[in-house]
Amino acid sequence: MSETPVRTTATPSTEVTDRTVLTVEHVSKDFPIRGGLWSRGRGTVHAVDDVTFTLDKGETLGVVGESGSGKTTLGRVIVRAHEPTSGKVQIRDHNGRMVDVTAAGASELKDARRSFHMIFQDPYSSLNPRMTVEEIVGEPLVNNLGLKGAELRKRVVETLELVGLGAQHLSRYPNAFSGGQRQRIGIARSLACRPSLIVCDEAVSALDVSIQAQILNLLKDLQRDLDLSYLFITHDLAVVEHLAHRTAVMYVGQVVETGRTEDMFGRPRHPYTEALLSAAPVPEEHRTRPTIVLKGEVANPAAPPSGCYFHPRCPYAQDVCSREAPALREVAPGHFAACHFADVLQLAGPTAPPPSPPEAALIEQASSAAAVAPVDDDAAAQE
Repeated sequence: MSETPVRTTATPSTEVTDRTVLTVEHVSKDFPIRGGLWSRGRGTVHAVDDVTFTLDKGETLGVVGESGSGKTTLGRVIVRAHEPTSGKVQIRDHNGRMVDVTAAGASELKDARRSFHMIFQDPYSSLNPRMTVEEIVGEPLVNNLGLKGAELRKRVVETLELVGLGAQHLSRYPNAFSGGQRQRIGIARSLACRPSLIVCDEAVSALDVSIQAQILNLLKDLQRDLDLSYLFITHDLAVVEHLAHRTAVMYVGQVVETGRTEDMFGRPRHPYTEALLSAAPVPEEHRTRPTIVLKGEVANPAAPPSGCYFHPRCPYAQDVCSREAPALREVAPGHFAACHFADVLQLAGPTAPPPSPPEAALIEQASSAAAVAPVDDDAAAQE
């Protein structure tokens, strides 16, 4: 069995300003593994592991990573669909106060829910087929604001018009709409109470590419007009590049890199981010680097490896990587990475200029400085 990993402390600032909408501080979510006749505990899955970040008004933070990296669980913890195991989530409510939703009671949480909402992945299963559009979009207005009658209908129509629908759709049921229209209804439902934060969980992945573009442009227009903040969870790097101001990369429940999107796409600082970017689809005539094929499988969140969780698959790994968990540290202004060699590695995306000299010597020099035994150059050489 793998050694129990040392959990590192994330270092991005959680300072609250007038523009701050969301703070996530050292949030973890564990799920017990049960089995056998008496459903005894057989371990724990660390789905989200010590995540820290902030989100400002009018900003989009993209959260990317492979399936099973903890992205969706993180989103559900933020809206308190899951109770966190530890940590704190604060969201600015409609009164301008930062509310700790992880500690809020039922009444306080209900009031705070006016300020945040979630858009789900599947526009077919996320809408109640027995409710009309008027009932679907009006439900949060009834539950949270107590609206009814003509006032309720007026607010529903106003909200539908924001997403390109209108009063003629009020009495229809979800089965009368296409996938893109259903997602517009889901977005309208999220906008009904005029929240400041919307968590988008793979909000366009179930749609055709042409419809994806329409929905993404709609989300950008709504953000501009309503000053919305998005936490956009996706596996599609092209979507993140188009929509997100900042990006956080997750691997086995941990944030391994975060920073401005253009900085990360131009020069990633973590080998996992480099591998993800190398797999992004780009025209072959623009591709200057081959796709990086990682060895092995994604680490088991119930029994992660010691040290850096990514080291068994990392082409640049050294002995220190298996012994010590790297801290998430600032390697450039506003750019954080959890890698022992983030200052040494010259990583880049698939359309960056080809690298000049191999990095093996630099890595070995940095390893020696840290009193780490050097490894074979071929194992550490770039690509």
